[in-house]
Amino acid sequence: MNDTTGEFAVEAPFTVGARLAEARRAQSLELADIAARTRVPLRHLQAIEANDLSALPAAPYSVGFVRAFAQIVGLDASALAREFREEMGGGAVERVIPEPFEPADPARVPSRFLVTVAIVVALLLGGTYAVWRSGVLGGGADDRVRLATGETPTETASAAPKPAPAAAVPAPSATAPAGGPVVLTALEPVWLRVYEADGTRLVEKQMNVGETWAVPPTAVDPKILTGRPQALRVTVGASVIPPLGAPERTIRDVSLKADALLARLNPAAAAAAAPVTTTPAIAPPAQPNP
Repeated sequence: MNDTTGEFAVEAPFTVGARLAEARRAQSLELADIAARTRVPLRHLQAIEANDLSALPAAPYSVGFVRAFAQIVGLDASALAREFREEMGGGAVERVIPEPFEPADPARVPSRFLVTVAIVVALLLGGTYAVWRSGVLGGGADDRVRLATGETPTETASAAPKPAPAAAVPAPSATAPAGGPVVLTALEPVWLRVYEADGTRLVEKQMNVGETWAVPPTAVDPKILTGRPQALRVTVGASVIPPLGAPERTIRDVSLKADALLARLNPAAAAAAAPVTTTPAIAPPAQPNP
């Protein structure tokens, strides 16, 4: 026996899903087109057309899918929704755990892999920034570049006042300075320049960790310029001298003479031992004998 519904002649029984499929094919629409326009998962539309009620979620969601499908193909959405609800009530038992309707397009939801990659990249960037801020990799590179190009650093400091200029420059001596040789040892990568008071450069280099350099015994008044005084260990013989300046502060014109460095070990004693200049008294003129 044949029933006639609208323009379509079909055989009874004619399910709601079959009528929706027939209307879709009559309009030359693909099921994927219906899924894209209704935001209903393709697998649920396929189950509706095949009348596979066991593959569908709970009745409220499935009826909503049928209503959206019917509106796209131009059928009576309300009537088909009622019929489909009856079909589900007389067919498969509803699932205990309902499957929620997917309102968003799954293609626009980022995958778990992309989320994991984004988190890893964020952690790497954060760690790199923290290492850069700590200065472990930089090693005071900015100050070294400015000093190497001859520019004056914006901030200069010295742990001790500059020594007063000598009244006369003594002649070079070939003997070792008092207290032993002056040796610079790099505790960290550091750039430095050692020069005489007249500007003659004794050394200018980048010292690596553990590298040493001794002030020549013929140096008259050696001075140092560096941007990382805390990275240098200065010794005079067996005596270890305190740092020549505050950490990460550029120092210049700091004396490397052995006596000036040893004075840093006890500044008060050095001041007390400074020579005192006195003026001799003038004797009165001799009186003539009577």
